[in-house]
Amino acid sequence: MLRIPYTDLYAALHRATEHLGLRGDRAALCARLFAETTRDGVYTHGLDRFPRFAEMVANGSIDVNAEPTRVAGAAALERWDGHLGPGNLNAFTAMERAIALARQYGLGAVALANTNHWMRGGSYGWLAADAGVFALCWTNTLANLPAWGAAAPTLGNNPLVIAVPRPAGAHVVLDMAMSQFSYGSLAAYSARGAQLPVPGGYDLAGELTRDPAAIEASKRALAIGYWKGSGLSLVLDMLAAMLSGGLAAHQIPQESTRESGLSQVFLAIDPSAPSAPSTFATRQELDRIAAGILDSLRAAVPVDPARPVRYPGEQTLRLRQENMKLGVPVDPAVWARLLALSF
Repeated sequence: MLRIPYTDLYAALHRATEHLGLRGDRAALCARLFAETTRDGVYTHGLDRFPRFAEMVANGSIDVNAEPTRVAGAAALERWDGHLGPGNLNAFTAMERAIALARQYGLGAVALANTNHWMRGGSYGWLAADAGVFALCWTNTLANLPAWGAAAPTLGNNPLVIAVPRPAGAHVVLDMAMSQFSYGSLAAYSARGAQLPVPGGYDLAGELTRDPAAIEASKRALAIGYWKGSGLSLVLDMLAAMLSGGLAAHQIPQESTRESGLSQVFLAIDPSAPSAPSTFATRQELDRIAAGILDSLRAAVPVDPARPVRYPGEQTLRLRQENMKLGVPVDPAVWARLLALSF
C-alpha cells in the first residue's frame, strides 16, 4: 500500500469527479466524501469503490446531473426522490434536510427513493453528530444476503447507522451491515489471502467457513445474529421501501454495477429544538449520561490486554488522526488509475 497526503487524495478525486461530469460544489462534495471515507479507514467504500462508481456513471445507472427533490411531506416527515443521482450526494442532502427538520420539530425524518449506493453510511451519522443531533439512517441493497433458512440470497445487506453526538467530536457512530462481514470486507480479506477471524458465511457445501473466497463463491454471507440479523434486514427493507415509496431489495437489479433505485431513511433527533419539552434533558445532562456509559465500557477487563475495549467510532477517530499525519493508505493500482483518469 502507498501512503498519500490527504490533500493529494482529495485533489485527485476532485479531478476524477469532474472528469465524470460532476460540476462545482457537487464535484467537490462528492470527492470530499470519498476522500474522508478513505481517510477514516473505510477503504472498501472510499477510493477502492470509486472505480465501480465510475462504471455506474458510464453505464447510465448513475445520473451525475440529477439532484434529489421533495415530492411529499407533512410536518417533520418528508418523502424525496433521488432521480438516480450520485448516492453519496443524495444521502448527504437527505440527512441535511432531516437535521433541519429536527431543528424545527425536535425530530426530522426523510425517506429517499430512487437513489444509488450511499458509499459509507457512517458519513451521514458523522454529519449529524457534528451538527449536535442524534441520528439513525439505513438503506436497502440488492438481494445479497440469504434469509435465515434460505439457500440463496433473498434479503439486502441493508446497512444501519446510529450516531450519538459527544463533545469535541468524540462521537459514537455505529455503522454496520446486516452480514457478519460486508462483501467489501470479504473482498479485502480475499485479496490479502487471509482468513476471517470468525465464520462469515457458508461454502458451496453449505458449511460455515472463515474462507472469504468460498463465501464469495457461494453468495451465502452469514447474517449477524443468525435469524435475528435476518429479521432485522427484512424490517429495515420494509421500512425503507414503504416510507419512501421506492423499491424493495427483491426489486433492485442484481448486477453490482447496476445496483440502482435504492430506498433509504434518515432520522435526526434534536432535544434542544424550540418545540422540545422544556423538561427535556439539557445537553450537559446528556453528555454526562454518555460519559458514564463509556467510562463503564472502558472499565471492562479486555480478553487481550493489547486490545482494549472500544466504542463504535473510536477506531475511526484513531485512524483519521494517523492517516492525516502519515498519509492515507491507497491501493497502488487504483491510485494509478485515478491519476490517469482511466475510469
